[in-house]
Amino acid sequence: MALPADGFLGLAQRCGADQIVVAPDERRGLPLEGLLTCKIAGFPVAQYLCFLETEVRRIDLKRMELGWLLYSEGFYFGTVDRVLKRTLDLVVSATVLLLLSPFLLAAAAAIRWEDGGPILYRQVRITRGGRPFYMNKLRTMRVNAEADGAVWAAAGDTRVTRIGAMLRRTRIDELPQLLNVLRGEMSFVGPRPERPDFVDMLANQIPLYHERHVAKAGLTGWAQVNYPYGASIDDARSKLSYDLYYVKNFNVLFDFLIILQTVRVVLWPGGVR
Repeated sequence: MALPADGFLGLAQRCGADQIVVAPDERRGLPLEGLLTCKIAGFPVAQYLCFLETEVRRIDLKRMELGWLLYSEGFYFGTVDRVLKRTLDLVVSATVLLLLSPFLLAAAAAIRWEDGGPILYRQVRITRGGRPFYMNKLRTMRVNAEADGAVWAAAGDTRVTRIGAMLRRTRIDELPQLLNVLRGEMSFVGPRPERPDFVDMLANQIPLYHERHVAKAGLTGWAQVNYPYGASIDDARSKLSYDLYYVKNFNVLFDFLIILQTVRVVLWPGGVR
């Protein structure tokens, strides 16, 4: 597209632009002087990745530039941040566990009544720094459901029991993870913990996947409240764009926002498997 005679500034004025977003396929030959003229005239000029991060609140992995990620701010958890986050974890987790303990006990009784199998399901997951831990969940699948190996859950999964399907819809099956939070293995908010087999597979196919482990794994998170349940490489890549935004822009107020959005997701569930 050829520029008009009066350049970027004239185009911006005629379009009534609020700001100018620069997203070139090739940086060589970029008319920087024309863009600077627009900036001086009062039209904010933003680089595409910064614009997307601010407006959409995720990071575009397809157009990712490591130089931009390296020199931009973020990925820093100070001592005060860690203390405040841990305090929030303890207060929120203990409160939720206390308030919902009757539902947890009723769910445990229902699981035992349905097939006589174990109530809890413990599974190795990965948390901050790539460390493994045993994550607790209420069992929602039949006993020995993964005898043939690890697979992603799918819509209409025949391994899920009748009680298990109800627990998944209401998210009650996730409540035992509050014990992991209290023990410090997880945080209330953070990237969703994945299984070691899946982590290795995804890290081999998706750049920067291990960077999500800058923070502790979370019971809920920015990706969980913005993206439906994922069961593919493409889903994992999309969720990573939100996880990277979270670990890059962490603060306690952001955690509060995610907790409030989690309440909305629980009250109006969707994308549960």
